[in-house]
Amino acid sequence: MHPRIYSEFDRVCERRRAGGAVLEIGAVPANDTLLTLPALARATSRIGVSLDGPARFGGFEILRANANRLDLFDGARFDTVLCNSVLEHDAFFWTTLAEIRRVARPGALVVLGVPGFDAPPPSYRRLSRLLAGLPSLGRTGREEADGLAASTPTLVVHRFPSDHYRFSREAVEQVLLEGLDDREVATVLTPPRFVGSGIRR
Repeated sequence: MHPRIYSEFDRVCERRRAGGAVLEIGAVPANDTLLTLPALARATSRIGVSLDGPARFGGFEILRANANRLDLFDGARFDTVLCNSVLEHDAFFWTTLAEIRRVARPGALVVLGVPGFDAPPPSYRRLSRLLAGLPSLGRTGREEADGLAASTPTLVVHRFPSDHYRFSREAVEQVLLEGLDDREVATVLTPPRFVGSGIRR
């Protein structure tokens, strides 16, 4: 995980006073897994789930589970649910979101991180104008320059084992965080990674 994404999760959890029983979807036995966030120091329990589980690391347990069916847990069990770099690999991410809502208690903090796309940076437009002005490009090159000007950067495809989605800021706020109150979305890095958070109704 990129350190800036880890820091953003920590910032959100600190500001929103994350704690209690914590669940991480897609946890890994590594120092940068979200269960190790300094803001979670007051957590009463920390549990992870992963398709690669089970594992133990840093005083917490990672259970083997598919986030599409979190049958291991009764409803309304967790005070904080964290999920980063999972939903883009989940062909049925909406079922994972439904499970997150099911296992989160009313008033629980939910924080999601996903790769996204956003408006192209000014450098894309400048580069496309520069390329379009080169006489040696020919028609095909000018069409590609126009395509560059109309495009937006996004995270490269990275299969673990598959890679299905990229999300807009609006999708994070209106779809992924649906059913949550006090929604916020932060943009981290370029190409953008969105970290969205909200409180379970």
